[in-house]
Amino acid sequence: MEQPRTIYTTAFFLLCLSSFLFFASFNMLIPELPAYLTSLGGAEYKGYIISLFTLTAGLSRPFSGRLTDTIGRVPVMAFGSLVCFVCGFLYPVVGLAWFNGIAALLLLRLVHGFSTGFKPTGTSAYVADIVPDERRGEAMGVLGLSGSIGMAFGPALGSWLTAAFRLNLLFYTSSTLALLSIIILLNMKETLMGRVPFRWSLLRLSRRDVFEPAVVAPSLVTFLNSFSFGAIITLAPDFSQALNVGNKGLFFTVFTISSLAIRFLAGKVSDQYGRRPVLRIASLLITGALLLLAFSTSTLMFLLAGVLFGISTGMYSPTAQAWTVDLSHAGNRGRALATMYIALEAGIGLGAYLSASIYHNQTEQFPMAFCFIAAFSGLAFLYLVSPWSQTERNVKNSESRTLS
Repeated sequence: MEQPRTIYTTAFFLLCLSSFLFFASFNMLIPELPAYLTSLGGAEYKGYIISLFTLTAGLSRPFSGRLTDTIGRVPVMAFGSLVCFVCGFLYPVVGLAWFNGIAALLLLRLVHGFSTGFKPTGTSAYVADIVPDERRGEAMGVLGLSGSIGMAFGPALGSWLTAAFRLNLLFYTSSTLALLSIIILLNMKETLMGRVPFRWSLLRLSRRDVFEPAVVAPSLVTFLNSFSFGAIITLAPDFSQALNVGNKGLFFTVFTISSLAIRFLAGKVSDQYGRRPVLRIASLLITGALLLLAFSTSTLMFLLAGVLFGISTGMYSPTAQAWTVDLSHAGNRGRALATMYIALEAGIGLGAYLSASIYHNQTEQFPMAFCFIAAFSGLAFLYLVSPWSQTERNVKNSESRTLS
């Protein structure tokens, strides 16, 4: 498919709108799920809310990558949004008296994880198909901007709906946003050439479907930096409560809004000066944000840590995606992106589980939990300045890139 010289096409804007709705749909639940699980008697299982979600997302990545490269980008995206749509209606059901609420909620989190296992893989591959190579970082930054707006809008809206109305309305609104995301996708033209009809044999995976060796470097950096996100989305609601911050979604709104402008800028800078320099700075900033969060004793410090974390994630996320596409072949983009996203989900899941285990519902353990997780982003920085992150292909495709 011939690529236009601009990234700002109708298809690109529609994809960004669909991404906004998708991310708003499942992120609006995050601030309220720990309290919901507690109300069901499962306070000690808070770490599993994110870990189980990311476990399924990670396990489904090889399948989504293979299907993205065979049946097409649009069907994979639509399936991811469909999972969000269905799950939103099931959350109120698990709270009914005749259910084992704790087990049912955790099982539902497993199923819900399929959404992020499919939608972002298809979306990133679609964007790579329709934008010029020399503006890939910029395009990923704008796409990430759309998702970040959804991540900012969703938690704030979710907490407001829960406080002003009732929890069930939160879940039904989540389903509605996912449905709108699907409707937009139905009008999008498929970009994969030579696509094949779905057949069950496509779900038989080989080792190459699970791991793409060409993208080890961006996947490892993504893995190490993603521990921070898992810890924050798990602990921030309780930390907000401990600091008497009224809206538990406020921290999420602050850090996602702060990432908006930097995503666009970081993508363009990485197009011109290379992926690794941007990722080095981002890794240091994530480390600093977690350390500031660890020692926050006021709402101001807490929210400043959110701003710093938002800036850092706004830098590394689109840059890591662009680096992954740089190192992949056009026919294997789905598989390469799936490898990177497996690393993402593994980092988020482990970060959520480890931080929750250290915290253990004891507020005095917040500093220890955040300091421990900060070490992983520090390791990402050390890797990026080491010779191990540099290969001949990395340098050719990423470090020597200039805007044409």
